[in-house]
Amino acid sequence: YIVPTPIGNLGDMTFRAVETLKAVTMIGAEDTRTSGKLLKYYEIDTPMFSYHKFNERSRVDKVLDLLGNGEDVAIITDAGTPGISDPSSILISEVLKKDFDVETLPGATAFVPAIVSSGLNCNRFHFIGFIADKEKNKIELLNDLKNEKSTMIFYESPHRLHKFLNQLLTTFGDRKVAIGRELSKLHETYYRTTLKKVTHSPEMITLKGEFVIVVEGAIAVDMNDEEICDLLKKELDDGKSKKAAVKIVCENTGVKRNRAYELALKL
Repeated sequence: YIVPTPIGNLGDMTFRAVETLKAVTMIGAEDTRTSGKLLKYYEIDTPMFSYHKFNERSRVDKVLDLLGNGEDVAIITDAGTPGISDPSSILISEVLKKDFDVETLPGATAFVPAIVSSGLNCNRFHFIGFIADKEKNKIELLNDLKNEKSTMIFYESPHRLHKFLNQLLTTFGDRKVAIGRELSKLHETYYRTTLKKVTHSPEMITLKGEFVIVVEGAIAVDMNDEEICDLLKKELDDGKSKKAAVKIVCENTGVKRNRAYELALKL
């Protein structure tokens, strides 16, 4: 069983989650000390074992052995749903390979209330979560996302928040953004603003707790064939190949690659 746990408010634990944790043989917990408080609160005395990103692979065998002996196992994290920016994806994959059942209970996760409360389009969204620590990888990912038309959702820690918001502004340009902190807790706060405003007035945000950043997707640019050809010609005149010119124009405008390539062939 994959069992979500509250992201800040203990009252968000579901009846089914409590019943499941009481019924299983063992619970794999990201931090047994943190989860121990939750289990004590709900009078759950099921034994736990540690299960986190640093021992995930080695714990797979333990879980498979338990399942093979007919036991039921639940996996929980410190907060939220396992597998969403938390360990368990490797385990789930291995369990399914061995033809055991995986049942995921619905429950708490930070990005759902964040996007619903953001005021931005939540019919289509792209969840990214925490992104790479390495600067090069982070910039590459943001460049890949700058023409993403769906609303985007990121997680970030307080000590890196302002730098990340500046990187978003540099890569995406000015867009609407909603920043949530301390979600479901006493001091839950939303900052609904723009990337330019928040980076120019960083003091508006209290740097405490984990942050969920909801960013407006790219607005499609309606360009006619002549305008696209002009951009392609500029890149070709600069010595770019047709393939390279098409790639650059598509990345900068959001024009579909097939359309740009057909126009490039006519030049």
